[in-house]
Amino acid sequence: MMQPYLVFTLSATLGAMGDLAGHERRGSWGWPGRSAILGLLGAALGIRRDGDFAGLDALSMAVAVFDDGHSLRDYHTVETVPSAVVKQANSRPEALRAAGKVRSNTTITLRDYRVGGLFGVAVWGGDLVPLAAALNAPQFTLYLGRKSCPLSAPPAPKVVEADGVESALAMVQLPPWRLAMTARFLVADAGPDDTHIEERHDRAIDRTLWHFAPRRVGYRTVENTAGGQA
Repeated sequence: MMQPYLVFTLSATLGAMGDLAGHERRGSWGWPGRSAILGLLGAALGIRRDGDFAGLDALSMAVAVFDDGHSLRDYHTVETVPSAVVKQANSRPEALRAAGKVRSNTTITLRDYRVGGLFGVAVWGGDLVPLAAALNAPQFTLYLGRKSCPLSAPPAPKVVEADGVESALAMVQLPPWRLAMTARFLVADAGPDDTHIEERHDRAIDRTLWHFAPRRVGYRTVENTAGGQA
C-alpha cells in the first residue's frame, strides 16, 4: 500500500551517535538512533530541548546504513571543581573562578566518533511537508550528535510515495561525491521477520534529565536501497 515518507540523508566527516554518555566515557553507535534523529528534526523546526516534541515522538522511522564509517577516539583533559565548592554555577569557567584557591580535579575523558558516516533516513506517520521545509531551512544548526559534528552535505529532504520503507529509502539523494553506493543494511523497529534484534536506549522519555527508555530494533538486509538522484 502506497503511503508518504519523508526521506533525507545524513552525511558528516565526524559523527557521534548515542551509546554511553557518562562523564569519563562517551561512546558512539554505528548509526544515528531515534533520539538523535528526532533531536535533529527538532533543531530544524526550532524546538528547544525543553520544548514540545509530541508531534515528533509520534513518528515512525528507519535508517539505511550506507557507510557506518570507522571509529576515532579523542582524549580530553578536563579540569573540574568539587561539587561541594560551587553548587549551581552557570558554566565551568565560572565554577573555576568561584572556586578560588580550592584545588581542582583533572581527569581524562574519552570521546568516541565515527568518521565518514553516511545514512539515509525515512520517517512517516505525521505531517511531513513542514518537516521537509524545516530541513531545507533549519532554525538551528544541524549536526550529527555533537556540536563539533556539523553535516558535510545538505540533507536533501523530500516527501515521496512508496509501498514500503525500503522503496522509500531507495529514493534518498546522496551527496554527489558518494552517489555510487548501496545500503549495507537497514535498522527499524523490530519486526517478526527480523533475524537480528538488539535493544537500544534511544527513546527519549525526559529530555531535560537525559532519561531514555529501551527500544527493540531489527537489522534487515536490503537489496534495492540505493541512493537516488534529484
